[in-house]
Amino acid sequence: MILTALLLMQASAQAAQPQVDCENAMTQMDMNICAGREYQAADRELNAVWKKASQRAKSVDKDVGDGTQHRELLAAQRAWLTFRDAQCSFEANQYRGGSIMPLIRSTCLTALTEARTKQLREYLEFPG
Repeated sequence: MILTALLLMQASAQAAQPQVDCENAMTQMDMNICAGREYQAADRELNAVWKKASQRAKSVDKDVGDGTQHRELLAAQRAWLTFRDAQCSFEANQYRGGSIMPLIRSTCLTALTEARTKQLREYLEFPG
């Protein structure tokens, strides 16, 4: 029952989003929507890579016999999330009240999220 309600809420939220051609966004509202979508895609990718990194850290901990790798990775991720959100709020705040503010915030979130995803991928590729 709860799943059905969540699916209905998601479908209704998706239906409420206007159709925007992000390849040819012309209005500020369209650009804001497209930047938000880019951030959502980057965040989904980060979450997928995070799951793998978290699993690897747990595996390393199991092999070594302690819990430090995962604990440190989790602490770093939490600190990074706090930094990312604060940094992007700071950058967007320069445009407070302006229609470009959401674009600036989303662009910042996307850039920092993609950079963090790259860092986590490098951790996954590190031998050992």
